Amino acid sequence: MGILNVTPDSFSDGGRYVNVDRALEHARTMIDGGARIIDVGGESTRPGAQAVDEQEEIRRVVPLMEALAAQTKAIVSVDTSKAAVIRAALQAGASMVNDVRALREEGALEAVAASDAGVCLMHMQGEPRTMQSDPQYIDVVAEVKRFLADRVGACVAAGIGRDRIVLDPGIGFGKRVEHNMQLLAALPDLLELRLPLLIGVSRKSMFATLLGRSVEQRLAGGLALAVSSVLAGASVLRVHDVAETVDAVKMAAELKKSGYRI
Repeated sequence: MGILNVTPDSFSDGGRYVNVDRALEHARTMIDGGARIIDVGGESTRPGAQAVDEQEEIRRVVPLMEALAAQTKAIVSVDTSKAAVIRAALQAGASMVNDVRALREEGALEAVAASDAGVCLMHMQGEPRTMQSDPQYIDVVAEVKRFLADRVGACVAAGIGRDRIVLDPGIGFGKRVEHNMQLLAALPDLLELRLPLLIGVSRKSMFATLLGRSVEQRLAGGLALAVSSVLAGASVLRVHDVAETVDAVKMAAELKKSGYRI
Protein backbone atom coordinates (compact mmCIF):
# COMPACT_ATOMS: atom_id res chain seq x y z
CA MET A 1 0.00 0.00 0.00
CA GLY A 2 1.55 3.26 -1.18
CA ILE A 3 0.90 6.38 0.87
CA LEU A 4 -0.42 9.42 -1.01
CA ASN A 5 -1.24 12.38 1.23
CA VAL A 6 -3.02 15.30 -0.43
CA THR A 7 -2.56 17.43 2.66
CA PRO A 8 -0.50 20.53 3.45
CA ASP A 9 0.64 19.26 6.86
CA SER A 10 1.43 15.52 6.84
CA PHE A 11 4.66 14.80 8.73
CA SER A 12 6.64 13.38 5.80
CA ASP A 13 5.21 14.63 2.51
CA GLY A 14 2.84 17.44 3.46
CA GLY A 15 2.22 19.86 0.61
CA ARG A 16 4.01 17.85 -2.08
CA TYR A 17 0.96 16.32 -3.74
CA VAL A 18 -1.90 18.79 -3.30
CA ASN A 19 -1.96 19.23 -7.09
CA VAL A 20 -3.92 16.41 -8.78
CA ASP A 21 -1.49 16.00 -11.69
CA ARG A 22 1.53 15.79 -9.40
CA ALA A 23 -0.29 13.38 -7.08
CA LEU A 24 -1.30 11.19 -10.01
CA GLU A 25 2.28 11.14 -11.28
CA HIS A 26 3.51 10.03 -7.85
CA ALA A 27 0.81 7.36 -7.68
CA ARG A 28 1.96 5.99 -11.04
CA THR A 29 5.54 5.89 -9.76
CA MET A 30 4.44 3.88 -6.74
CA ILE A 31 2.36 1.54 -8.91
CA ASP A 32 5.31 1.01 -11.24
CA GLY A 33 7.36 0.25 -8.13
CA GLY A 34 4.95 -2.50 -7.11
CA ALA A 35 2.17 -0.90 -5.08
CA ARG A 36 -1.13 -2.78 -5.35
CA ILE A 37 -3.06 -0.25 -3.26
CA ILE A 38 -2.87 3.56 -3.26
CA ASP A 39 -4.04 5.04 0.05
CA VAL A 40 -5.22 8.63 -0.36
CA GLY A 41 -5.46 10.84 2.71
CA GLY A 42 -7.00 14.29 2.87
CA GLU A 43 -6.50 14.95 6.59
CA SER A 44 -3.27 14.53 8.49
CA THR A 45 -3.41 12.24 11.53
CA ARG A 46 0.05 13.13 12.84
CA PRO A 47 0.23 14.22 16.50
CA GLY A 48 -0.92 17.84 16.82
CA ALA A 49 -2.43 18.08 13.33
CA GLN A 50 -5.39 20.39 12.84
CA ALA A 51 -8.83 18.95 12.11
CA VAL A 52 -10.27 19.32 8.60
CA ASP A 53 -13.99 19.65 7.91
CA GLU A 54 -15.61 17.01 5.73
CA GLN A 55 -16.26 19.24 2.73
CA GLU A 56 -12.61 20.30 2.56
CA GLU A 57 -11.50 16.70 2.89
CA ILE A 58 -13.86 15.70 0.07
CA ARG A 59 -12.52 18.53 -2.07
CA ARG A 60 -8.98 17.26 -1.55
CA VAL A 61 -9.49 13.55 -2.22
CA VAL A 62 -12.34 13.08 -4.72
CA PRO A 63 -10.71 14.49 -7.89
CA LEU A 64 -7.63 12.35 -7.36
CA MET A 65 -9.67 9.24 -6.65
CA GLU A 66 -11.66 9.72 -9.81
CA ALA A 67 -8.41 10.01 -11.77
CA LEU A 68 -6.84 6.98 -10.10
CA ALA A 69 -9.93 4.85 -10.70
CA ALA A 70 -10.12 5.89 -14.35
CA GLN A 71 -6.42 5.80 -15.23
CA THR A 72 -4.85 3.02 -13.14
CA LYS A 73 -5.56 -0.56 -12.13
CA ALA A 74 -4.58 -0.02 -8.50
CA ILE A 75 -6.95 -0.60 -5.63
CA VAL A 76 -7.90 2.88 -4.45
CA SER A 77 -8.17 3.34 -0.68
CA VAL A 78 -9.39 6.38 1.25
CA ASP A 79 -7.73 7.19 4.56
CA THR A 80 -10.59 8.80 6.50
CA SER A 81 -12.95 8.43 9.45
CA LYS A 82 -15.86 10.58 8.24
CA ALA A 83 -19.03 9.00 6.85
CA ALA A 84 -19.57 11.73 4.24
CA VAL A 85 -15.99 11.36 2.97
CA ILE A 86 -16.34 7.58 2.86
CA ARG A 87 -19.49 7.83 0.74
CA ALA A 88 -17.98 10.43 -1.60
CA ALA A 89 -14.76 8.44 -2.01
CA LEU A 90 -16.57 5.19 -2.77
CA GLN A 91 -18.71 6.97 -5.32
CA ALA A 92 -15.54 8.40 -6.87
CA GLY A 93 -14.03 4.95 -7.36
CA ALA A 94 -12.42 3.93 -4.06
CA SER A 95 -12.90 0.30 -3.07
CA MET A 96 -11.28 0.35 0.37
CA VAL A 97 -11.60 2.45 3.53
CA ASN A 98 -8.57 2.80 5.82
CA ASP A 99 -9.86 4.21 9.12
CA VAL A 100 -7.63 5.09 12.07
CA ARG A 101 -10.78 5.20 14.23
CA ALA A 102 -12.01 1.75 13.16
CA LEU A 103 -15.43 3.00 11.97
CA ARG A 104 -16.37 4.53 15.34
CA GLU A 105 -17.33 7.96 14.01
CA GLU A 106 -21.05 8.62 13.51
CA GLY A 107 -22.33 6.96 10.35
CA ALA A 108 -18.99 5.47 9.29
CA LEU A 109 -19.92 1.86 10.04
CA GLU A 110 -23.18 2.22 8.14
CA ALA A 111 -21.47 3.90 5.17
CA VAL A 112 -19.10 0.94 4.71
CA ALA A 113 -21.82 -1.63 5.41
CA ALA A 114 -23.95 -0.13 2.62
CA SER A 115 -21.13 -0.79 0.13
CA ASP A 116 -19.03 -3.76 -0.92
CA ALA A 117 -15.76 -1.99 -0.01
CA GLY A 118 -12.97 -3.48 2.02
CA VAL A 119 -12.03 -1.83 5.31
CA CYS A 120 -8.93 -1.58 7.46
CA LEU A 121 -9.71 -1.25 11.17
CA MET A 122 -6.92 0.40 13.17
CA HIS A 123 -6.33 0.64 16.90
CA MET A 124 -5.66 4.10 18.29
CA GLN A 125 -5.61 5.22 21.92
CA GLY A 126 -7.01 8.76 22.14
CA GLU A 127 -7.25 11.23 19.24
CA PRO A 128 -4.55 12.19 16.71
CA ARG A 129 -4.01 15.66 18.14
CA THR A 130 -3.32 14.38 21.68
CA MET A 131 -2.63 10.65 21.31
CA GLN A 132 1.09 10.88 22.08
CA SER A 133 0.71 13.00 25.21
CA ASP A 134 0.80 10.14 27.71
CA PRO A 135 -0.27 6.74 26.31
CA GLN A 136 -0.71 4.10 29.00
CA TYR A 137 -1.36 0.35 28.81
CA ILE A 138 -1.33 -2.53 31.28
CA ASP A 139 -0.83 -5.09 28.48
CA VAL A 140 -0.62 -3.39 25.09
CA VAL A 141 -0.86 -6.58 23.04
CA ALA A 142 -3.91 -7.91 24.89
CA GLU A 143 -5.64 -4.52 24.84
CA VAL A 144 -5.07 -3.93 21.13
CA LYS A 145 -6.15 -7.48 20.32
CA ARG A 146 -9.34 -7.10 22.36
CA PHE A 147 -10.18 -3.76 20.74
CA LEU A 148 -9.71 -5.14 17.23
CA ALA A 149 -11.80 -8.21 18.03
CA ASP A 150 -14.60 -5.95 19.33
CA ARG A 151 -14.52 -3.83 16.18
CA VAL A 152 -14.60 -6.91 13.96
CA GLY A 153 -17.67 -8.03 15.89
CA ALA A 154 -19.34 -4.66 15.35
CA CYS A 155 -18.59 -4.81 11.62
CA VAL A 156 -19.91 -8.34 11.22
CA ALA A 157 -23.06 -7.41 13.15
CA ALA A 158 -23.56 -4.47 10.76
CA GLY A 159 -23.30 -6.76 7.71
CA ILE A 160 -19.63 -6.33 6.78
CA GLY A 161 -18.24 -9.77 6.00
CA ARG A 162 -14.96 -10.90 7.53
CA ASP A 163 -13.60 -11.34 4.01
CA ARG A 164 -13.72 -7.53 3.65
CA ILE A 165 -11.74 -6.74 6.83
CA VAL A 166 -8.03 -6.03 7.42
CA LEU A 167 -6.61 -5.20 10.86
CA ASP A 168 -3.93 -2.66 11.85
CA PRO A 169 -2.45 -2.52 15.38
CA GLY A 170 -1.78 1.19 14.88
CA ILE A 171 1.96 1.53 15.32
CA GLY A 172 2.66 5.06 16.58
CA PHE A 173 -0.97 5.91 17.27
CA GLY A 174 -1.25 6.51 21.00
CA LYS A 175 1.75 4.32 21.79
CA ARG A 176 5.24 4.77 23.19
CA VAL A 177 8.24 3.23 21.42
CA GLU A 178 8.17 0.25 23.77
CA HIS A 179 4.48 -0.33 22.98
CA ASN A 180 5.23 -0.26 19.26
CA MET A 181 8.04 -2.77 19.58
CA GLN A 182 5.97 -5.08 21.79
CA LEU A 183 3.20 -5.11 19.19
CA LEU A 184 5.60 -5.77 16.31
CA ALA A 185 7.15 -8.62 18.29
CA ALA A 186 3.70 -10.10 18.95
CA LEU A 187 2.19 -10.15 15.45
CA PRO A 188 1.59 -13.93 15.67
CA ASP A 189 -0.70 -13.22 18.65
CA LEU A 190 -2.71 -10.74 16.59
CA LEU A 191 -2.92 -13.25 13.74
CA GLU A 192 -5.01 -15.40 16.08
CA LEU A 193 -7.88 -13.11 15.07
CA ARG A 194 -7.64 -14.91 11.70
CA LEU A 195 -7.68 -11.78 9.57
CA PRO A 196 -5.00 -10.11 7.41
CA LEU A 197 -2.73 -7.64 9.21
CA LEU A 198 -1.64 -4.28 7.83
CA ILE A 199 1.51 -2.75 9.29
CA GLY A 200 2.47 0.91 8.90
CA VAL A 201 5.84 1.98 10.26
CA SER A 202 7.15 4.01 7.33
CA ARG A 203 9.27 7.01 8.43
CA LYS A 204 7.62 7.15 11.86
CA SER A 205 9.07 9.05 14.81
CA MET A 206 10.19 5.92 16.66
CA PHE A 207 13.16 5.82 14.25
CA ALA A 208 14.22 9.20 15.59
CA THR A 209 14.09 7.81 19.12
CA LEU A 210 15.76 4.48 18.37
CA LEU A 211 18.21 5.51 15.65
CA GLY A 212 18.48 9.27 15.85
CA ARG A 213 17.39 9.59 12.22
CA SER A 214 15.55 12.45 10.51
CA VAL A 215 12.48 11.75 8.37
CA GLU A 216 14.63 11.51 5.23
CA GLN A 217 17.00 8.98 6.85
CA ARG A 218 14.54 6.35 8.10
CA LEU A 219 14.38 3.99 5.13
CA ALA A 220 16.78 1.36 6.46
CA GLY A 221 14.97 1.11 9.79
CA GLY A 222 11.62 0.90 8.02
CA LEU A 223 12.83 -1.88 5.73
CA ALA A 224 14.09 -3.90 8.71
CA LEU A 225 10.67 -3.76 10.34
CA ALA A 226 8.90 -4.38 7.02
CA VAL A 227 10.85 -7.62 6.51
CA SER A 228 10.34 -8.78 10.09
CA SER A 229 6.60 -8.02 9.81
CA VAL A 230 6.25 -10.04 6.61
CA LEU A 231 8.18 -12.95 8.09
CA ALA A 232 5.86 -12.82 11.11
CA GLY A 233 2.78 -13.00 8.87
CA ALA A 234 1.73 -9.45 7.92
CA SER A 235 -0.19 -9.23 4.64
CA VAL A 236 -0.08 -5.49 3.81
CA LEU A 237 2.64 -2.88 4.34
CA ARG A 238 1.66 0.80 4.23
CA VAL A 239 4.76 2.66 3.04
CA HIS A 240 6.17 5.80 1.42
CA ASP A 241 9.13 4.04 -0.25
CA VAL A 242 7.37 1.47 -2.40
CA ALA A 243 10.05 0.15 -4.75
CA GLU A 244 12.61 -0.36 -1.97
CA THR A 245 10.04 -2.09 0.24
CA VAL A 246 8.94 -4.36 -2.60
CA ASP A 247 12.53 -5.53 -3.06
CA ALA A 248 12.87 -6.21 0.66
CA VAL A 249 9.56 -8.09 0.77
CA LYS A 250 10.54 -10.21 -2.24
CA MET A 251 13.63 -11.35 -0.35
CA ALA A 252 11.54 -12.10 2.73
CA ALA A 253 9.17 -14.14 0.54
CA GLU A 254 12.10 -16.13 -0.83
CA LEU A 255 13.19 -16.91 2.71
CA LYS A 256 9.69 -18.13 3.59
CA LYS A 257 9.57 -20.33 0.47
CA SER A 258 12.91 -21.82 1.52
CA GLY A 259 11.50 -22.86 4.88
CA TYR A 260 12.41 -19.91 7.10
CA ARG A 261 10.98 -20.31 10.61
CA ILE A 262 10.83 -17.73 13.41
